[in-house]
Amino acid sequence: MQTSGGGNTLSESEIVEAALRVVRQDGVEKLSMRRLSRELGVSPMAPYYYVADKRELLDLVATAALTGVRKPAPEFGTWQMRLRDLIDQIDEKLRKHPGLGDVLIEQMLGKQLDLIAAVMEILFDAGFDDRNVLAAYATIHTVLFGRSKVNPRDRTALTDRVLPEAVERATKHLGDLRGRFSYDFSMDVLIAGLEAQLVRQRDSHV
Repeated sequence: MQTSGGGNTLSESEIVEAALRVVRQDGVEKLSMRRLSRELGVSPMAPYYYVADKRELLDLVATAALTGVRKPAPEFGTWQMRLRDLIDQIDEKLRKHPGLGDVLIEQMLGKQLDLIAAVMEILFDAGFDDRNVLAAYATIHTVLFGRSKVNPRDRTALTDRVLPEAVERATKHLGDLRGRFSYDFSMDVLIAGLEAQLVRQRDSHV
């Protein structure tokens, strides 16, 4: 266990909590080993005793941020209800940690296999075949973790030019993209689409 210049010991949990504070306050793009050391009040080299680099730090952050997400039991309800509950739990974590989705969309397959398995098990229970389970998970993953990509923080490109009428009408509601309305809309469309795909799969096997 290394000590900081002030004689205080650091633990891995303290480092992760400090990293999560930075993510909550400034977003994941601002998280760096130097920014972390400032948050902890230690020398810039101190965190390296516990984590090798920023990538390992992000792995720890992602795991910690998703702690507490639980797969709903079968008696919770239909597969649609269980899937929505699981996705809602993940979304709640993402809302508390701005930018975490950007981390998870790249690192999910390596570090969050239990969560992936939970989603896929619900899809298998619903009756999707192997190929469609993979495609369905990929779709859920993209919508859940990648939706911030269609909602840029810098919107100057939309304010310094004349927009086509359709774009102007729709983009008056850009604020909704970060709110509950857009999330509920995308989840309703996603689950309805999965239901339709399941019917097509069953029809094709008749």
